[in-house]
Amino acid sequence: MASLQSSFSNLTNKIQNPQQFFPTWNSTKTRNLNFSNKISFPKQSIVVKCSTIPSLYPEIEETDQEHLSCDDTRPVNEIWRELQGCNDWEGLLDPMNSHLRNEILRYGELAQACYDSFDFDPHSKYCGTCKYQGEHFFERLGMADKGYTLTRYLYATSNINLPNFFQKSRLSSIWSQHANWMGYVAVATDEEEIRRLGRRDIVVAWRGTVTYLEWIHDLKDILHPAHFRNDPSIKIESGFFDLYTTKENTCRYCAFSAREQVLAEIRRIIHRYRGENLSITITGHSLGAALALLSAYDIAEVELNVVDDGEMSTKIPITVYSFSGPRVGNLKFKERCDELGIKVLRVTNVHDKVPTVPGIITNEKFLYQKYIDAISFPWSYAHVGVELALDHTHSPFLKNTNDMRCAHNLEAHLHLVDGYHGKDRRFCLATKRDIALVNKSCDFLKSDYGVPPYWWQDEHKGMVRCSDGRWMLPERPRVEALPPDTAHHFEQVIKYAKSKLHLT
Repeated sequence: MASLQSSFSNLTNKIQNPQQFFPTWNSTKTRNLNFSNKISFPKQSIVVKCSTIPSLYPEIEETDQEHLSCDDTRPVNEIWRELQGCNDWEGLLDPMNSHLRNEILRYGELAQACYDSFDFDPHSKYCGTCKYQGEHFFERLGMADKGYTLTRYLYATSNINLPNFFQKSRLSSIWSQHANWMGYVAVATDEEEIRRLGRRDIVVAWRGTVTYLEWIHDLKDILHPAHFRNDPSIKIESGFFDLYTTKENTCRYCAFSAREQVLAEIRRIIHRYRGENLSITITGHSLGAALALLSAYDIAEVELNVVDDGEMSTKIPITVYSFSGPRVGNLKFKERCDELGIKVLRVTNVHDKVPTVPGIITNEKFLYQKYIDAISFPWSYAHVGVELALDHTHSPFLKNTNDMRCAHNLEAHLHLVDGYHGKDRRFCLATKRDIALVNKSCDFLKSDYGVPPYWWQDEHKGMVRCSDGRWMLPERPRVEALPPDTAHHFEQVIKYAKSKLHLT
């Protein structure tokens, strides 16, 4: 809690006038990110109806009544708490419940959106940013039908403990010397989708790394006290902790830490929709999965999900859909997450090495871990939640490869989810999800299917042809980083924590 208080005090001392960081922000528009309406999109790609696809993908045409037997005819709005893990997904994973499969795919695609919209190009001065404006985010990604409205982008400052994670431009004139775009917060706003879900869902999606795995070697395996509550025995891997809590007061994008940004925005949304049936769902892949679990724990620990309604209080359920995530904290951290009621579904590929770190030797599988933790052993880690372990060798579409990036790829995980029906059941695509998506950022599909590897990119790499015939990379509209009410909402989080939790 000391870090919670000091972070706000330092900020208010540094920033007497919030407008120095937000000079053009309209403070009356705090529902969603405020962007300029002056934007022109490149001409949309032509959609071609491919009548020859079935002959190329013979396995997709197959049907199997045995695999269809697990279709759940109940409406989602009647069983949404089960799907969010209130019973730890008991009876839903083997055989795979059809509604749960769809939910895993849906939240996985919301995490994938972080990759599809991120500028990885080191030759671009916008490297490290989101390529799209917030108000057009889902539209540009072909996800307008998801029923969500993006309310805030999340940023983090460059971290000395994870130098290989941050994407930096090779140019001298760039958008920020310190920040990287890390994800977003969104809320369900489509009334039909809200009725289908049975509640208004708040989503936090954290970006990981789609191809670069060098950050794994940066993990020092050193545990750092969380300090989100007065219990120093709850510890988190130091690199994850720093990425989540570090800020740079001279940068308009990360004058608030990622932690402060997400807590302030969750608090704002909860109060805006006070009295409604709400859920908080946090998703991420790879390092983004670590941030998803860390932020879920933080939200629950400061009781941001507890809403007081006079005589009684309501607890908003928190669920994490984790894809290929590493271990985050020690055994005490795992036990505290369980006590707080955080539900975590970890989707993994048994051939992926990332979920095995940190804590390769001393982890939740080690018989004497409790005794190791009792003596404050600094390299003891434990996974949180329920694991859905998949195996990419079961898919007839994927080739044998030793490329670690393929086994770790998020789109490959979603492909495996689509084909999984339970242990010892044959792989069969249930939703007929396009297998070409697997090769967006890797080379994993068998060559028989004619899908080129690494095919996902902007047309002409974002270059456009001017009226005079010359080609150029257009300037992007400036994105306002942080709304001016961030300090206010984060201050309310602090006040609540101090008054209700008796913290200093």
